[in-house]
Amino acid sequence: MARKIKVLPILENVQITDIAAEGKAIARVNDVVVFVPFVVPGDVADLQVTRKKSHFMEARPITIHHYSDKRIDPVCEHFGICGGCKWQMLRYDEQIAHKQKEVTDNLTRIGKVELPAISPIIGSAKTEFYRNKLEFTFSNKRWRTYEEMNENKQFDTMNAVGFHIPGQFDKVLDINYCWLQGSKSNELRNEIRRYALEKGLTFFDIRNHEGFLRTMMVRSTSTGELMLIVVFYHEDVEAREALLTHLAETFPEITSLLYVINSKANDTITDQEIITFKGADCIYEEMEGLKFKIGPKSFYQTNSEQAYELYKVARNFAQLTGNELVYDLYTGTGTIANFVAHQARQVVGIEYVPEAIEDAKINSAINNIDNTLFYAGDMKDILNEDFIQKHGRPDVIITDPPRAGMHEDVIEAMLFADPKRIVYVSCNAATQARDLNLLDKAYKVTAVQPVDMFPHTHHVENVVLLEKRDL
Repeated sequence: MARKIKVLPILENVQITDIAAEGKAIARVNDVVVFVPFVVPGDVADLQVTRKKSHFMEARPITIHHYSDKRIDPVCEHFGICGGCKWQMLRYDEQIAHKQKEVTDNLTRIGKVELPAISPIIGSAKTEFYRNKLEFTFSNKRWRTYEEMNENKQFDTMNAVGFHIPGQFDKVLDINYCWLQGSKSNELRNEIRRYALEKGLTFFDIRNHEGFLRTMMVRSTSTGELMLIVVFYHEDVEAREALLTHLAETFPEITSLLYVINSKANDTITDQEIITFKGADCIYEEMEGLKFKIGPKSFYQTNSEQAYELYKVARNFAQLTGNELVYDLYTGTGTIANFVAHQARQVVGIEYVPEAIEDAKINSAINNIDNTLFYAGDMKDILNEDFIQKHGRPDVIITDPPRAGMHEDVIEAMLFADPKRIVYVSCNAATQARDLNLLDKAYKVTAVQPVDMFPHTHHVENVVLLEKRDL
């Protein structure tokens, strides 16, 4: 006997009241919280419930009867489908106001530490075309929108190159124009699609692991350099060389044209050989006269202009005079370490990824910086009492961990190191708040500065200055 499908209700004329921590909006119906994407506070809408639990529901808007004055028209034709830029319909001043509130709420509710007045968030000068890196996926399973399915629209091909649909690992939305990266990114993606369809190149089937074209990555810099990486699932020398030659001839502005043969089960290329087809094997970004090497595997903040604002905040918080020993934890390719090196006596950077540390050393060399040291390895294993006794107790620690925050062993090592100041850069104010609570016994938060790196999303960076307590 077939299981009966439960029909979920439609909620009519619901007032949207607020925004939740993860970017969805909030409504209340009969004292039950409803989470709804792609609406803003002040909207009145009919909602189709998609998930129903005892204490909350999830829903999607099907009709909006009243539009909030906080709403603007999204510029992107793919808005509401691809999963990115979820706040594109929300005025930018409202976006950063909610991010400021999120930082304040997390530090207060989770951190439970004494806080100074939190500085107003530094907004992004660019709200479109602000990213310097985008990755796209080739798929033979194009995602059809609700409207296309209702109209029973037929396509000549189900091949697509674009972004994965959230919650649908094997479905990809075919992207015509993306507002996150400059026009050259769109031209490259659309030309590869056109060429591939014309030549009959196969797009990847993620379920069956077959097909030729797998993913592509476009990286750019403020200096005008352009990197394109094309990832193939298997080798076909004739087809690969024909495609890459066509791209090199069509787009002579590509300064770094690379490719990968990745036959693994997953899309990551960090453990793969990356081969240079034409041009250099890297590109360079500049900041305050410093050059930073960016390879295909390198981490670099994806909003270059806001990265400069973020690093200036971190440097100002560090209060360097030229005499300090600085530890830069989770240094990546040494961007912050090299950025502050001229104001410090010595900077010691630690990072898990060996390739990143090699780039960090190169970044010091090309900028004639000779007062940096870099070490690769797991932070909780390297940063121990022996390491600190060997290199000296730092005057300042700058830490920029991943979203999960810092391991307790790392925090204990920081407390043992006993610096005068800690500058904590975070992309997740919730885990940052947890760590601040652990540091609170010895350090007091004296400054907080949020920075918006990702307009039209709920993500926010936050920089906190901690100063040693007088015990």
